[in-house]
Amino acid sequence: MDDGSIDEVDSAILYALQEDARNASSGDIAERTGTSDSTVRKRIQRLESEGVIKGYSASVDYQRSGYPLRMLLYCTASIPERGELIPDILDIDGVVSVQELVTGEQNLLVTVVGESDSDITPVAQALLDMGVTVADEVLVRTHQTTPFGKFDAERHGEGD
Repeated sequence: MDDGSIDEVDSAILYALQEDARNASSGDIAERTGTSDSTVRKRIQRLESEGVIKGYSASVDYQRSGYPLRMLLYCTASIPERGELIPDILDIDGVVSVQELVTGEQNLLVTVVGESDSDITPVAQALLDMGVTVADEVLVRTHQTTPFGKFDAERHGEGD
């Protein structure tokens, strides 16, 4: 494991944490992986220190928490500056994520949540003030995620 590669145990740990990091104890993960509790803890520490695990966060249902609008803003920024703009874009009230896109005319995807259109408009203006052009806006009805299946050995017949 000195070369930074991800093996089957690491993959199983990553899958378990993506499923439910809050309730996945190292003992539970050890049982799933056929390793010891201490091995799982050490692996998690290594994955964190190597930046494979970037952090832990709550998956919030914005609609149920009072913010029914989720907008995707497809934006264009100058190529040399787009990566540098991401921290400033994340600081805009209402922005919950920014993705840097490497193909196509639009090169940033900004996700914004709000109660109404009046919450989204200031975000678009702030982007314009930064020199970022909003090329398209898409209203999202639902958003769901799932753990990355390639990390699940049982799903791919490797756990038998």
